[in-house]
Amino acid sequence: MVCFQTIPFSKKVVDAAVAPPPSPSVQKIAEDAVSPPPAPSEDSAKLQQNKTQIQIPRNETCDFSIGEWIPDPSGPMYSNASCSFITEDQNCIKNGRPDLGFLYWRWKPRDCELPRFNAVKFLDSMRNKHWAFVGDSISRNHVQSLLCILSKVEAANEVFHEEGFKNRRWHFPSYNFSLTVIWSPFLVKANSTDLNDIRLDLDKLDKKWADQYTSFDYMVMSGGKWFLRAATYYENNTIVGCHYCPGKNLTEYGLDNGYRKALKLVTDFVLNSNHSGVVLYRTTTADHFENGYWNTGGTCDRTAPYKEGQISLNDLEVIFNNVELEVFKDLETSGYSGKRKNLKLFNVTELSLLRPDGHPGAYRSFYPDKNTTEPNDCLHWCLPGPIDNWNDLVMEMVLND
Repeated sequence: MVCFQTIPFSKKVVDAAVAPPPSPSVQKIAEDAVSPPPAPSEDSAKLQQNKTQIQIPRNETCDFSIGEWIPDPSGPMYSNASCSFITEDQNCIKNGRPDLGFLYWRWKPRDCELPRFNAVKFLDSMRNKHWAFVGDSISRNHVQSLLCILSKVEAANEVFHEEGFKNRRWHFPSYNFSLTVIWSPFLVKANSTDLNDIRLDLDKLDKKWADQYTSFDYMVMSGGKWFLRAATYYENNTIVGCHYCPGKNLTEYGLDNGYRKALKLVTDFVLNSNHSGVVLYRTTTADHFENGYWNTGGTCDRTAPYKEGQISLNDLEVIFNNVELEVFKDLETSGYSGKRKNLKLFNVTELSLLRPDGHPGAYRSFYPDKNTTEPNDCLHWCLPGPIDNWNDLVMEMVLND
């Protein structure tokens, strides 16, 4: 089977995807930093020429995923001082970031208004409900954002965590509302003692979330980037291919094929279940490394959003996003009309792509020394920051759709 029938997979990308495990000091960046950097913005016009993405027909009055970032003098709904859920590596203000303009923008869809997230209304609507966020460190980043906003109404109590704090649960007692985050970057079963040699069972869901599925009223799920890591793919306990497996005499399965298989397994599971919970599947988000990558001196020093058309997804981001759009487009004619309302595409790709100014960059560390080679974080998001606006879309999708 040919790898990447639509977009070539360069050797440079392979090298980035299978770099040796990082030291603990940079592990949080490297967890998801496995795709190549996009070209600098000066080359964005050239990039646009060959980046054709699958489009889903617009069936509703407004597509919240298309629009622009406009100035918002009201600023964020919380501060880094008011929220205890912000980790040190995302506390850009405390770490000395000098420009604060990145805090004063809001997402404006092209054809409608998007109301700002209302924490009181949200919590009141979610009495006796349980939410789960399932995915990688970007999902964890999103959970922190939501917790920061909700904590302005009521403090959340942590009621559970596993060692390493990748799986956690919080509870808002006045509302009996629970919020869980589950670490599952592939969504399917993954076994590994080495991040560069992973076994993925493409026909088995990750039990960490699947076994709890019926206990959740709402889920926000995502995947993609971790499929860039070297892996051997299995179905029916038999090897069917691999990704980047030199010396193993195995067939390259194709990143797009592996991700598609996993995503279809997830959507089929949701749509065939008797459980009536709502699942929002979050699409691919871009990183904004320029002049290098996380381990080769890449930076993200921009201080304002892009306008539509000034930047495009890099090759691998297009592949992952196309798979997501394709799978959900296929669902329109798959005979699941009765359950489709329970499974929605949470499309944040474009609005995230336009925010190169929203990452910690060098300010993942406390007052960084500009003369050192400490890596920048151009993948995760400052808190407060652009990721807070994702919650505006979440609220609109679950309460007003």
